Amino acid sequence: MAIEETFETIDMMLNMGPQHPATHGVFRMMLTVDGEQVVDVTPHIGYLHRGSEKLAENETYGQVITLFDRLDYVANLNNELIYCRAVEKLMVVEVPERAQYIRVILAELNRLASHLLFIGTYAIDLGAMTPIMYGFRERERIENLFESVTGARMMHNFIRIGGIKEDVPPDFLSRTYEALNEIEHGVIEIDKLLTFNEVFLARTRGVGKIDAGTAISCGITGPSLRASGVPYDVRKDDTYEIYRYLNYKVPVGENGDCWDRYYMRVLECKESISMIRQCLEQIQEGPVVAQMRRIVRPPKGEVYVHGENPRGDIGVFLVSDGSDKPYRVKVRPPSFCNLVGLRPMMKEAYIADAVSILGSLDIVLGEVDR
Repeated sequence: MAIEETFETIDMMLNMGPQHPATHGVFRMMLTVDGEQVVDVTPHIGYLHRGSEKLAENETYGQVITLFDRLDYVANLNNELIYCRAVEKLMVVEVPERAQYIRVILAELNRLASHLLFIGTYAIDLGAMTPIMYGFRERERIENLFESVTGARMMHNFIRIGGIKEDVPPDFLSRTYEALNEIEHGVIEIDKLLTFNEVFLARTRGVGKIDAGTAISCGITGPSLRASGVPYDVRKDDTYEIYRYLNYKVPVGENGDCWDRYYMRVLECKESISMIRQCLEQIQEGPVVAQMRRIVRPPKGEVYVHGENPRGDIGVFLVSDGSDKPYRVKVRPPSFCNLVGLRPMMKEAYIADAVSILGSLDIVLGEVDR
């Protein structure tokens, strides 16, 4: 008589990170897998926590700018701008128009540099080597421009409360215009090489899908939200600086999958190039900082200001007690909020897809952990 044997299978826990090249920083995912298929995922953060928001309470308003440089260290100028706008709103300071144009030029250049880094690293996550070479080649042109203006390639500390530190060099505008032609050509090269590559499509199309309603409920913003068909962009919906003078489109996807999230960045690179060109044509001579005391003391009160950085809607809640140091600074970080969507995106995905899905969110752990 044959003896019937029964086998019981159990789900396995698989650690990915916190030190793993595909987690883009010290980030840990606990994957619950059934064979090769992901059943559940639990994100673990906090490995890079430095207490930036608490440190801000012990710095003067001007010194806090350097802390925002280090939150999202790939979008330094975008973050500096949001914080300075919060203080300016609390103090009711009007920033000179030339300073606003320079701020937007630098912010959009920073968006370009960030997206180029994303495209290159995302491609290498999925096994493509060449795009990161192209991406870094064009990114270096932008970093050279930054270095000529701020003296630094990343941690700039250039945008100031009331304007900017100083006017740009005399040849900056012409150099930027020339660099944009090269960068545009590089973006087109990457687009042709990667976007409709058969292997790349197989790894990204239909992978990590999230619908518009779920994305909104998770708090996802930026290109990751627009990929799901939601045309929300703070620069349009709650415009600031001189964005109202610029003519540009907000790219929107259809399927909310990894490919859409990638392609949103490619299209945004093209839009940023167009916006910078418009700024170069419109900018006029004039002062670059408002007339105000160097050590600022905003009146008592609180304010919330938000803007669009390369990863999405970043907000700053600022509380003043009337002294030269903020009583409270709280950041609404897009990378952290976008991670909330990780669990629904991973549903029924495979282990290999986990790399593709996480990479498509373009998180920066300095901003997630703060």
